Amino acid sequence: MTENGLLELMPGVLATRVDDAVGWARKYSLFPYPFVTACCGMEYMSTSCSHYDLDRFGAAFPRFSPRQADLLMVVGTISHKIAPVLRRIYDQMASPKWVVAFGVCTCTGGFYDNYATVQGIDTIVPVDLYIPGCPPRPEAVLQGLMMLQAKIQSQGLEGR
Repeated sequence: MTENGLLELMPGVLATRVDDAVGWARKYSLFPYPFVTACCGMEYMSTSCSHYDLDRFGAAFPRFSPRQADLLMVVGTISHKIAPVLRRIYDQMASPKWVVAFGVCTCTGGFYDNYATVQGIDTIVPVDLYIPGCPPRPEAVLQGLMMLQAKIQSQGLEGR
């Protein structure tokens, strides 16, 4: 048995559970759908640039069709008017799928405590990761992405 939990059968041959292999593959093949509505979008775009290299996490190339995405990045303030659109996009995504709340307005409504703003997107869709901040620093986004990858890998075949 190696330190990774893999079983070494013969020199150069390793066996593992299918759950572990699928979880490992999924964690490095994220297809994000950016749902950007407000100012945090600028920080999201700068984090997606080459300086922070999201390619190393397998999450750099955005999809602009929810049917081709498995990671919904909700970025910015969500109003009650746009909330049904967000839910429809989430419902169109194939399983397994994950949701990231990017920015304090997405997580809790932020300083927009009024009748027009949703006070946290977890009232609309299930959220897997919250990245608070106004806007979140790129380092926080990268740390959150690594935490999401660990969650995805541990889910294996079951997904969400």
